[in-house]
Amino acid sequence: MQDRPKLTARQQQIFELVRHAIESTGAPPTRAEIAAELGFKSANAAEEHLQALARKGMLELVGGTSRGIRLKSDVLGAVNRARQFSLPIPSLAQLTLPLVGRVAAGAPILAQEHVEQSYAVEPGLFARKPDYLLRVKGMSMRDIGILDGDLLAVQSAKDARNGQIVVARVGDEVTVKRFKRGPEGIQLLPENSEFQPILVTENSDGFAIEGLAVGLIRGQGFN
Repeated sequence: MQDRPKLTARQQQIFELVRHAIESTGAPPTRAEIAAELGFKSANAAEEHLQALARKGMLELVGGTSRGIRLKSDVLGAVNRARQFSLPIPSLAQLTLPLVGRVAAGAPILAQEHVEQSYAVEPGLFARKPDYLLRVKGMSMRDIGILDGDLLAVQSAKDARNGQIVVARVGDEVTVKRFKRGPEGIQLLPENSEFQPILVTENSDGFAIEGLAVGLIRGQGFN
């Protein structure tokens, strides 16, 4: 992106709030959360600013979902390049990431038989450095814009904080869900009302956190 549009102070504040939420939790905030954070009287005020940011090409709005806010990859890349301009040249080199498809039961997620191919991607697209890309299966995270066929950028991790989007192994399946730890155990929460939460405990057989979502690439063009 050559010329970034001029933003008002409030628009810049909202853009940074959205970016920070995605970096820290893997998902954008709701309109209500933006309103509460910035002291707006209603979510409608947040919506008006988001619409303005969308018109200026700073983000995309996905209709019908409470967290339907997506930062455009070229915008995010430009923002991160501006933040990283003083870093040594090697830090700006492309990352080569393995793309993981279907994962066999009991096998390590990065086992060679799971890797479909590798892609060179720009590091500035992601909140934190990912270790691999995972092809998303199904629509359980639809309401935050993670769709079937998308490529989720994942940083390997064994634990997570509440609210983060995680890649978790549950029995024979690897799933993408929002993490929530409470007194009754761990809930893996979908972002689609057609799906049910998954309840596990720290010691559940076959349960493990595999990684944290740090970015998303729309799957089309990577098939």
